[in-house]
Amino acid sequence: MSKPPADWISLSEAAELLASSNVRFTTGTIGRWARGGQLQSIKLGNKRFVRRAQVRSLLRPQGPAQGVEGQQPGLFEELDG
Repeated sequence: MSKPPADWISLSEAAELLASSNVRFTTGTIGRWARGGQLQSIKLGNKRFVRRAQVRSLLRPQGPAQGVEGQQPGLFEELDG
């Protein structure tokens, strides 16, 4: 079987990469994301591979984090005093 290019990793490697950051998904879930188009993937033989950078991007926050002042008015009133 051919070896995928270096930027492609197996589903189990993707699960390990996520688990190393304390984010746990099964290879089945990652495979569903790949088959569903949420992750780019290639298939060599009967193995599926996803892009390492795309998996890593799942670990990055998608937008700026908001503090208490960014929440709904009144949500934390009881904590103010």
